[in-house]
Amino acid sequence: MNNYDKELDLACAKFRKILEGQLARVEDMKGQGDFVDYAALDKLIIGVCGGDGIGPIISKEAERVLSFMLSDLVECGKVEFRTIDGLTLENRIAHNKAIPDDVMAALKECHVILKGPTTTPQKGSGMPNIESANVAMRKALDLFANVRPVKVPEEGINWVIFRENTEGGYAVGSSGFNVTEDLAVDFTVTTKQGSDRIARLAYEYARKNNMDRVSLVTKANIIKTTDGNFLEDCHKVAVNYPEITTDEWYADIMTAKLVDKKRRRDFKVLLLPNLYGDIISDEAAEFQGGVGTAGCANIGKRYAMFEAIHGSAPRMVNEGRAKYADPCSMLRACVMLLSHIGMQDRADRLERALDICSFEEKALVITGRPSGATCCEFGDYVMRTLEKLG
Repeated sequence: MNNYDKELDLACAKFRKILEGQLARVEDMKGQGDFVDYAALDKLIIGVCGGDGIGPIISKEAERVLSFMLSDLVECGKVEFRTIDGLTLENRIAHNKAIPDDVMAALKECHVILKGPTTTPQKGSGMPNIESANVAMRKALDLFANVRPVKVPEEGINWVIFRENTEGGYAVGSSGFNVTEDLAVDFTVTTKQGSDRIARLAYEYARKNNMDRVSLVTKANIIKTTDGNFLEDCHKVAVNYPEITTDEWYADIMTAKLVDKKRRRDFKVLLLPNLYGDIISDEAAEFQGGVGTAGCANIGKRYAMFEAIHGSAPRMVNEGRAKYADPCSMLRACVMLLSHIGMQDRADRLERALDICSFEEKALVITGRPSGATCCEFGDYVMRTLEKLG
C-alpha cells in the first residue's frame, strides 16, 4: 500500500486555510448591521458594468430605459449613472483575476450595480483558471441572496426563487485541489448565519407580497450535514411566519414537479442552497421563454447587483448577431433594481410595460436574428409603452 502521508499533510494544510477563511467570514456576518436606507442617501450611484460578449449591448439598453424612467432624479442630482469598464474577459485574463483591483474599487463606490453577463473560462480551454466574476463579486460585496422571478400568466406560473448566493458548492469553487493524481476534492459550505439571512429575506418577501407558500428545496436525505443544517435553519425562521405554509422538496423531484402542469401552479416562493438554485432557476426560466428573458437580483446589506441570468453568448457576437440580443433579461433586472431602492411605483410601471410588450401586444419580437427586432428597437418599444402608461 502506498504511503500518502506527505499528500495528506499538504491536503490538511490547504483544508485548514479554507476553513480559516470561512470562519473569518462567519465572524464578519455576525458583526453586520442592517440594510442600506436608500431614501436617506443624498445621491444614489448606479454602476453600469457591461461585461463581455453581448453584455455591453444589453446592459447599455437597460441603462437607456432606466435613465428614461429616472430622468427627473438624474436632472436634480439625486441619481447618478457610472460606467464601469474593465470586466471583459480579456482584461480579467490580463490581470489574472476574476475582478481586477481597479474594477472592484469602482464597484464599491456604487450603491447598486447593473451588470452584463461575463464569461468564465472552463478547465481545458487553454485560458487561465480565474474564478467566475459573478462568484467573486457576490463574495466580495457579500451579495448573499440571488432572487429570480419567473412569470407566465397563461400557465398560472408566478414563482420567485431565492437562491443562497455565497455558500454551498460555490463558496470555495476555485479552492478545490488534487490530493493525488487519482483523488480530487471540492467543498460545500453552509453556515447558520448564511442560512438564516437568506431564509428571513425569502419569508419577508412572501409576507410583503401576499405569497402564502415557501418551498424548501435540498438533498438533505443524502447530503445530511450541510443540506440538513440549511433545512433546519430555514424551519427555525419559518416559525415566525405562521400564516405561510412551508413545505419540503428534494431538488431532483422539484425539477420534475416544475414540468407537472397541475402541481407547478401551487409553487410560490422557492428557497434553495446555491447549486440547486442555479440549476432550478434556469429550468424555471425556460417556461418564461428561456434564460434570455430572465433577470435576477443579487442582494446584500450594503450593496446590490442586478443582472441577466444567462451567459455572454459569444457565438452571437462571432456571427455578427449581437445587435439582435434580447434585452428583456436586463430590463426585468431593472424592475427588481427599482423595487429594491424603494421606487415600487416605477418598478410596477416597467414590469407592466414589459408584460405588454412580451406577452400581450407583441408588436415587436426578439428572435436573436435579423428575422426579429434589434435590442435597440425593443428598448424603444418599451419606452413608447411606458409613455402610454403615463
